Amino acid sequence: MKQQAILEIENVCKSYHDGDVTTQVLKNVNLTVYSGEQLAIVGSSGSGKSTLLHIMGTLDKPTSGKAMLEGEDLYQATAARKNQIRNQDLGFIYQFHHLLPEFSAVENVAMPALIQGVNRSHALEKAKKLLVRVGLSHRLNHIPAELSGGERQRVAIVRALINSPKLVLADEPTGNLDAKSGETIYQLIQELAEQLGTAFVVVTHDNQLASKMDRQLQMKDGSLQETTLQHNELAVEGAN
Repeated sequence: MKQQAILEIENVCKSYHDGDVTTQVLKNVNLTVYSGEQLAIVGSSGSGKSTLLHIMGTLDKPTSGKAMLEGEDLYQATAARKNQIRNQDLGFIYQFHHLLPEFSAVENVAMPALIQGVNRSHALEKAKKLLVRVGLSHRLNHIPAELSGGERQRVAIVRALINSPKLVLADEPTGNLDAKSGETIYQLIQELAEQLGTAFVVVTHDNQLASKMDRQLQMKDGSLQETTLQHNELAVEGAN
């Protein structure tokens, strides 16, 4: 069965200018992300991984090239349309969970749906079901300060899924977690990708996480390459 392309990156370049100095961060990057795929992007610090992720998520604009979400050019869209895409079609997970400290776990998860205009009781019910699904039924009404690091990150992941996005972009999602919590996060990503058909693009230095993804790409000197790096090689690359 032919895979469905969700996101297509075509000849994307990104440069920054500081006076007369130009720094090229991305150089003619091409990438296709498919439905339900788990994709890891590895590489040394400063190689352009996070910049590419931000361009995928319309949080940064390429100097040249295209980013297409199911055939729609993200950077030809109006500001209002980009906001709609970020709310409905994309999900975001960060190393720092960015949960709202004064709201409970269930309220944090429901927030993107409430922003979308979903009825409050329906949004909270869906948020509750997602939290139960990831083993947090006993933490629904706890605020972030009352949760462990792994629990907070699970809340952040299901918050990214509340509006059933086509693609979730994750920047170092296990960066602040111990090995056991990191493994739990990987298993959750795998389960949700398989069951919901959600694609995940994960920028990571977590060698264990990267080695288990469907596909691994290496960012080096602004270019993206398919890689067959083994675990020990990933460890060397991630340490740079």
